[in-house]
Amino acid sequence: MAKAPARVTPPAIRARKGGDPIVCLTAYTTPVAKLVDQHCDLLLVGDSLGMVVYGLPSTIGVSMEMMIAHGQAAMRGASRACVVVDMPFGSYEEGHEQAMRNAARIMVETGCQAVKLEGGETMAPTIRFLTERGVPVMAHIGLRPQAVNTFGGYKVQGRDDASRAQVLADARVVSDAGAFSVVIEKTAEDISREITGAIPIPTVGIGASMACDGQILVVDDILGMFTDFRPKFAKPYAELGAAAGEAIKAYSDDVRARRFPGPEHVFLAKKD
Repeated sequence: MAKAPARVTPPAIRARKGGDPIVCLTAYTTPVAKLVDQHCDLLLVGDSLGMVVYGLPSTIGVSMEMMIAHGQAAMRGASRACVVVDMPFGSYEEGHEQAMRNAARIMVETGCQAVKLEGGETMAPTIRFLTERGVPVMAHIGLRPQAVNTFGGYKVQGRDDASRAQVLADARVVSDAGAFSVVIEKTAEDISREITGAIPIPTVGIGASMACDGQILVVDDILGMFTDFRPKFAKPYAELGAAAGEAIKAYSDDVRARRFPGPEHVFLAKKD
């Protein structure tokens, strides 16, 4: 019997700096995690599930219970990729002890390999506190969806001198604090490229730069399943939402026309 491939670990992701691009996608369910696991190095159970799964207007309403339930589902489907679970808004900002308590709960109850949290200079002490206590942390800088109200919307970061300086400072401090990688979201290409060359941990871009050490997208976006809006940085590789809509319409038409179920779909009485 062939031996199952070893699980990709946070240190293995860290060691990919400057090497082959790191392929990352989100996944929130067991079936999708199985598909992602075959092709990706890192699987993120992102709090984007609040929008693409639950129809929330932002990620702010996502709870610990939601993240843990979907983290458990993803772990049932992923046997090779490094699985990272987002810490939801309000679960780590209060202080080191709160962050440690909730990060430990996520890791224990899901079995994931790491957690991700948003923030740069403000959250660097928390990242250090967690990593020193055995919790691998993926950082997240640039546009931070959990801070959408502070930013005044989903605005591109790093387009002016002050914003550029802040994003670069954030990248440096989360790296120094012990994060094994950092997501850079919706940030000007030139500063994202500069950050990638300036810090020793891998950068994972989403609307950042092709020079990043890896890329991540929301799986529903690349499959064309989330149709409320499409970010500029999301490239659709399929239009499954449209195909699903056509399939559902065909089913509806068949039921109304009494074409379904057919003889092959029903059960006959047992003959003596």
